[in-house]
Amino acid sequence: MTNTNKTESGTDKPIGEKAKEAATAATQEAKATAQGVADTVAIEAGNYAGQAKDAAADEVKGVASALRTAAEEMRSGSPQERTFSQIAEGLADASDAMRDKDLGEMVGAVTDFAKRNPMVFLGSAALIGFAATRFAKASSDSTSNRTSSGQQERRMDRPSAAHRSDIAGAGSVQSPAVSTSHERSKL
Repeated sequence: MTNTNKTESGTDKPIGEKAKEAATAATQEAKATAQGVADTVAIEAGNYAGQAKDAAADEVKGVASALRTAAEEMRSGSPQERTFSQIAEGLADASDAMRDKDLGEMVGAVTDFAKRNPMVFLGSAALIGFAATRFAKASSDSTSNRTSSGQQERRMDRPSAAHRSDIAGAGSVQSPAVSTSHERSKL
């Protein structure tokens, strides 16, 4: 004897078939929900990427403006003035191009350039990395100088290397650049 139920149309369907239909309906509903979530995430990611792209374009435009100002302060016609002006123009053009293209086009353009000129691309990437590192280091140094002025004063008040070796005792050799906390407590 098989388990069957009457449907609204009057035909009998086995329970296994009903379960299969319910599972199919639940799967379709889960797929639709997942697709909706994926679409929402994609839209939000696109918005975030657009905002980041605009912020980067603003930064590049700011650097171009600073270079133009520096070029204007240099002697007219000097090689430095021409170089700064050319770099500023290039950065301004890059900023405008960043605003006009979407992220996919920019990635494609960079990829094509890297394939056509791998050595120039790698050299540029290294140069940008060095510049970013220097900028980050300079930013952190200026921030730490502002926040730790008390620590700087203490470092300035340390005794000279000759004075420290006199205090530490005769016959021992002390490094002028490195002192342990134990040595500082003796001072």
